[in-house]
Amino acid sequence: MLKMNHLSKVYRTHLIETHALRDFSIHVREGEFVAVTGPSGSGKTTFLNIAGLLEEFSGGEFWIDGVDVRGMNDDQRSRLRNEKIGFIFQGFNLIPDLNLFDNVDVPLRYRGFDAAERKRRIEENLTRVGLASRMKHYPAELSGGQQQRVAIARALAGSPRLLLADEPTGNLDSLMARGVMELLEEINRQGTTIIMVTHDPELAARAQRNVHVIDGQVTDFESEPQLRAPAHGSGATTAVA
Repeated sequence: MLKMNHLSKVYRTHLIETHALRDFSIHVREGEFVAVTGPSGSGKTTFLNIAGLLEEFSGGEFWIDGVDVRGMNDDQRSRLRNEKIGFIFQGFNLIPDLNLFDNVDVPLRYRGFDAAERKRRIEENLTRVGLASRMKHYPAELSGGQQQRVAIARALAGSPRLLLADEPTGNLDSLMARGVMELLEEINRQGTTIIMVTHDPELAARAQRNVHVIDGQVTDFESEPQLRAPAHGSGATTAVA
């Protein structure tokens, strides 16, 4: 599903060269739920941004769903990102002036789906996260956990093969965090591959596999993870996160 070999990411200014990722290698198989952990500044978010095609890398190899990312132009990367990848952010990133229906609708409009197909996808995924009765509510009328569920519905509406979650429970209390984690586990059981960056060891322990990152490198991981069957058929100057 996602494979990086000896990936590097270097930020350069006229005075400083900063290695954010160094010889970074990881293979995430289809259907896995992988938690990425490590201290602040270790390179986790840089990895996630590159995995999501939001940021380019400096060297190495990167395939996503069998497609070689090297040499792609911006339009090709955008198309691949829109078709294959969904994002869940710590800050929810909902548009406050739009109701839940319209928040989920925004990325679908960019994909060019017609009105009937957008409506079907929006209703299906808001139902999936337990918010079908609140489609006309606005983000400010919801709890933090409910807002994160809307963000998950928005990500799922595009039918991504890969879901990238950056500290998805970071702004939630423990009860809401457990609810969001249970929802992600259910989504994974239904076949979606998930990579989750988290500082929470309890949540990381619930993933199928943990990958630990320090100073821009993978330091330990299981080379042959056990997959859960789907329910339905160069030293760095400063590492940056």
